Amino acid sequence: MLTSGNFVRGIQIVLLAAAALAVYELRWTALFVALCTWALTLSPKPFARWLGIDLPPSFLVAIVFFIFATLFLGEVGDFYERFWWWDVVLHGGSALALGLFAFLFIFMLFEGDHYAAPPWAVGYLSFTVAMAIGACWEIFEFGMDQAFGLNMQKSGLVDTMWDLIVDFIGASIAGVTGFLYLKRVELGSLRFVLDDFVLRNRKLYRKLRRRPEAD
Repeated sequence: MLTSGNFVRGIQIVLLAAAALAVYELRWTALFVALCTWALTLSPKPFARWLGIDLPPSFLVAIVFFIFATLFLGEVGDFYERFWWWDVVLHGGSALALGLFAFLFIFMLFEGDHYAAPPWAVGYLSFTVAMAIGACWEIFEFGMDQAFGLNMQKSGLVDTMWDLIVDFIGASIAGVTGFLYLKRVELGSLRFVLDDFVLRNRKLYRKLRRRPEAD
């Protein structure tokens, strides 16, 4: 049976095997990326515990897969060159996910109170956080290219601008989703994902903790 734990361990085994192969083939850049990716896949759970957060399995799988797809498949597997849509999907998906994370944390700052700030303001803040992280990622790509001779920026300025445009779209969807969530609009699976996180971390949402069930 495939569980979130088995999925994560499977990716980590693939990364270690790729690192061993890179040593055998004397591909030092591939070794560096594989080991860095492996180390990052170990970080979500400890980081969540440090923050005092109960990370739902769906969140863990999404984070680990994104790290694997971006760094290892994208750079070592050359997926960015093989599939023109790879970068678009990853940037759009990451902006959406980061926007939803931002919404959950901003909502947490208001202690789960639906009325502490207007829903539009919480949605807008979620959007801005996702865009800021997207901009920081573009700086990271530039730094990796300059320091290690990678080609994460691909076509340079054009690639960066298209990445930011896709980030804008994903962050906008996340911001609107957060707004609609607070307005109690039915969102299907997205509402289930957000509710799962909120209920697992009920202690961090003080206003919700006082109620038998989350609104």
